[in-house]
Amino acid sequence: MTRLSVEMLAADPVQPITSAGHAQLGIAVLAGIAVIVLLITKFKLHAFLALTIGSLALGAVAGAPLDKVITSFTTGLGATVASVGVLIALGAVLGKLLADSGGADQIVDTILAKAGGRAMPWAMVLIASVIGLPLFFEVGIVLLIPVVLMVARRGNYSLMRIGIPALAGLSVMHGLIPPHPGPLVAIDAVKANLGVTLAFGILVAIPTVIIAGPVFSRFAARWVDVPAPDRMIPQRPSEDLERRPGFGATLATVLLPVVLMLLKALVDIVVDDPEQPIQRVFDVVGSPLIALLAAVIVGIFTLGRPAGLGKERISGLVEKGLAPIAGILLIVGAGGGFKQTLIDCGVGQMILDISKDWSIPALVLAWLIAVAIRLATGSATVATVSAAGLVAPLAADMSTAHTSLLVLAIGAGSLFFSHVNDAGFWLVKEYFGLSVGQTVKTWSVMETIISVVAGALVLLLSLVV
Repeated sequence: MTRLSVEMLAADPVQPITSAGHAQLGIAVLAGIAVIVLLITKFKLHAFLALTIGSLALGAVAGAPLDKVITSFTTGLGATVASVGVLIALGAVLGKLLADSGGADQIVDTILAKAGGRAMPWAMVLIASVIGLPLFFEVGIVLLIPVVLMVARRGNYSLMRIGIPALAGLSVMHGLIPPHPGPLVAIDAVKANLGVTLAFGILVAIPTVIIAGPVFSRFAARWVDVPAPDRMIPQRPSEDLERRPGFGATLATVLLPVVLMLLKALVDIVVDDPEQPIQRVFDVVGSPLIALLAAVIVGIFTLGRPAGLGKERISGLVEKGLAPIAGILLIVGAGGGFKQTLIDCGVGQMILDISKDWSIPALVLAWLIAVAIRLATGSATVATVSAAGLVAPLAADMSTAHTSLLVLAIGAGSLFFSHVNDAGFWLVKEYFGLSVGQTVKTWSVMETIISVVAGALVLLLSLVV
C-alpha cells in the first residue's frame, strides 16, 4: 500500500506565492474552507461565488500578494475548464439526446418488462447505473423519479425498496466513474490514467452499488415504510413521441464512450509502445473527447432519427442540453481555481511535510480530506476538486495503478453522509415525500455506505496491484 514517504519530498515543489509557515498556512486553509461553507450554507450564495471568495480569503490569510492569488485562481479555473469543460458539454448533449428521444425510457421499459418480484430492486439498480453513465446526478433523478413512483405504486412495493437502488446506481456513477465532472477533474489534478481509473472504477462500483442498493434497501424499507407519494407522476419525455429508438441501439450508444476508453487502457497495457500504429490509433479514439464526441454523433443517428426528430429539433435539443450546464461548469472551474490557489500557496507541500512521519496510508488521507470537505460544503463536486488539489503532491511517487486508486479514494470520500447542506438531500426528500429524519435514515445512510464500501474496496485493491 502506498504510504506518505520521505521520497515524495524529493519531487520538485512548486514555488509558493507566500513564505508563510505551516501554522499560518493551516489557518489559511481553515479560513478559506470556512468562508466557502458559511457562504453556501448560511447566506445561500452560489457555489461559484463562494469558491471565488474563499480562494481570495485563503490567499489573504496566507499572506500572499493579492495579484498573485488572482493569477493562481484564474489559471486554475482556466486549466480546469479547458480540460473538462468540453467533456461536460458533450456529456450533457448525450444525456439530452438519450432523454428526449425516448431512449432512456426504452431502456427502462425493456428491463422492467423482464423483471418482477424480488428481481425488481436489481432491475432498478441496473437501470440507474446504465442511465447514470452519461447523465448528471440531478438529471438522472428527474428522469428516473417517474419510473420509481410508477413501479412502486403499480407493483405495491415499498418506495424505499425501489427508490434506494435507483439512487445508489446514480450516486455511484456520479462519484466514481468518468466522464462525470468530479472524477474527470481529479484525474486531471493528479495526472492519473483515465482508462485505468475507469477500469478500477467499474470494479469498485459493482459491489458498492449492490451493497448500497438492493441489499441496503431491505433495511431502509423497514426503517422508513412509506408508499409512493399520492400525487401526479411527472410526464415521461417519450409520451409525446410516436416512436422510440430500439433497446440495443440505445444501449450501444450509451456504452460506446466507456468501451472506447476501456479499449484504450487495454491497448496501453498489452502493446505498451507509443510508436506502434495501433496504440496511436487508440490513443486518439479512446481519448475522452473523441469517445464522447463519437457517442454524440452516433446518437444523432441511433437515437434522434429513429425517434422522428428532424434536423432542426435535434439542433434545438443540443442547444437545450448545453444551457443547464453553465452553473456546473462555473462551479467545477471555480473548484479548479481554489485547488490551484491551495497548491500555489504551498498547502500541498505543507501536507507532505507534516505527514511525512505519519503511518497513515495516502489513500486513507485522501478519503478523509474529501469526507471533511463534503461534510462542510455539501457538494460532492466541490469536495472532489478541492481534495484533489490538496493531495495532488501525493501522486508524485505513485505507480499508474495507485494514482488511479487515489482518484477513486477521493471520489468515495466525496459521497460521505449527504445532509441538509446538500441540494441532493432536498431533491430526494421532496420527490419521495419524506421528512428530514426519514431522508437521513435512508438517503444519508445510503451515501455513507457507498463512501465507506468504495473506500474499503480501493484499499483492498491497493494491496494487490
